[in-house]
Amino acid sequence: MESANTALSLLPDWIRGYDRARFRGDVIAGVTVGVVLVPQGMAYALLAGVPPVYGLYASLIPLLIYSLLGTSRHLAVGVVAIDSLIVAAGIALLAPTTTEQYLGHVFTLAIMVGVIQIIMGSLRFGFVVNLLSRPVITGFTAAAALIIGMSQLKHLLGIGLGRNLNVFILLTEALDRIGETHLLSFAIGAAGILILILCRKVWPKIPGPLVAVVMSALAVILFNLDQAGVAIVGTIPAGLPSLSVPAFSLESIKALMPIAITLSLIQFMGVISLGKVFAAKHSYRIFPNRELVVLGTMNVAGAVFQSIPVSGSFSRSAVNERSGAQTPFSNAIAALLIGLVLLFFTPLFYSLPIPIFASIIMVSAFGLIDVREVRYLLTIKAIDGVLALLTFAATLTLGIHQGVLVGVGMSVIVIMYRISFPNVAILGRLPGSRSFRNILNHPEAEQFDDILLLRVDASFSFANADRLRDVITREVGKRQSRAVILDASSINDLDTTALAVLADTHSVLKEQGIGLYIGGAKTNVLAVFKASGLAEDMGEDHFFLSPHRALTYVLKRWGRDAELDLQITSV
Repeated sequence: MESANTALSLLPDWIRGYDRARFRGDVIAGVTVGVVLVPQGMAYALLAGVPPVYGLYASLIPLLIYSLLGTSRHLAVGVVAIDSLIVAAGIALLAPTTTEQYLGHVFTLAIMVGVIQIIMGSLRFGFVVNLLSRPVITGFTAAAALIIGMSQLKHLLGIGLGRNLNVFILLTEALDRIGETHLLSFAIGAAGILILILCRKVWPKIPGPLVAVVMSALAVILFNLDQAGVAIVGTIPAGLPSLSVPAFSLESIKALMPIAITLSLIQFMGVISLGKVFAAKHSYRIFPNRELVVLGTMNVAGAVFQSIPVSGSFSRSAVNERSGAQTPFSNAIAALLIGLVLLFFTPLFYSLPIPIFASIIMVSAFGLIDVREVRYLLTIKAIDGVLALLTFAATLTLGIHQGVLVGVGMSVIVIMYRISFPNVAILGRLPGSRSFRNILNHPEAEQFDDILLLRVDASFSFANADRLRDVITREVGKRQSRAVILDASSINDLDTTALAVLADTHSVLKEQGIGLYIGGAKTNVLAVFKASGLAEDMGEDHFFLSPHRALTYVLKRWGRDAELDLQITSV
């Protein structure tokens, strides 16, 4: 019995209580996702700069791993357009001269990404992804989507443009050579875009990519379009991928490290954001640090079986949920379908035209540009909207990982500014109550000519300590104050620098005959006061459970009981 329980504990969480109904839902969802994944996987492989078959290889081992270890019931993993773009941008830095070199760098990058993710997850460093704030992700995604779309112009137009990922260079070169457009290739790509849009808007239950792929392949076969210059996929090797560990070099690792860090964070951000959406909708939990480890394991294990980097796909996850997925096992069903395709059906893909993959990538990419989100950010919090626009501009002009770094850097600057210049509110007492409010928002609040009441709306630290001292000094000079009451209820933490500034402020005020009183401090903040000796120096009668009690004490001490509201004199 004990051994049976031990064996059961080793099984994935979803296996407990698994029944025929869940299996039916997973099978339907897995097959549906697999059907969509075949053309998308091949298309995104081309976007990453590798032969289409590697997009199918990436849809095997990683999907099986997630089905066993993942915590999201609806997340569909595999190749993703933005990931493929980052891969192409990163490998371009190494300027490989052969396909074998290029593939070696891709697999090395996937392993590096996976190792970073496993280390971060094991050390519970998942919080680092918070550096990629909502505005940064919005701006980066929009720019990346635009780069992805423009990078496909060469396939859509049938023009041999370079590998440059600068949007402005791509667009300029395409316009200069627009007269060289291969009309048949353009017609196939344009027809693919139309089919995909119609399926998405008019017939959402129909898998648009599959329809576009089948119809374009039939057109090539029936009319011999490949003989007319339309580029096709050609021969795709049959069979499953073999075990292959890429050769590492210190130079390539150094060159790829910035892009590996960028990709590992962006992948994790995508997986967690998607996972949380579905978890909230269906009332279950996901575990971020575990997801980070699973994601890393997928990338490392996938890479040694010739997989390009993988993460969670928004579009396929939505399809997965709508199709009735119940557990991560739907990913295993999709992987099984891909495996059957690789074993028995690769000859069917010989005549697939490359322009149809360009249409799949472009429609998918441009769907990621969310103008309404930017408008929302600008409306609700202008600085967040500006941050999104700056990240967008930096990514377009400077490059993929440089754009992310600019966005993260600007986010840190904004955070430091907000910490360094917190709101310091001058308070007044609402008539007939024990409540104190900002006098700017509540002009009816009562003030005392010789008592300064104020509140710091932030943790008190080295970054903002001088700000509070300056406000106290300025306001005391204005009011001829005899007492300063600090509402500490919003101070969640207190570091040694802030403590030293408070001690100095207390000493200066004391020399002027002004008392400093603390009201409403949290237990952890009081503990710092006591441990430092400042509480003893100031006196226990200078600390109160609330600003109201501090005010009551001061007024009674001065014999000004009449200024207390008789209805609230109890403290």
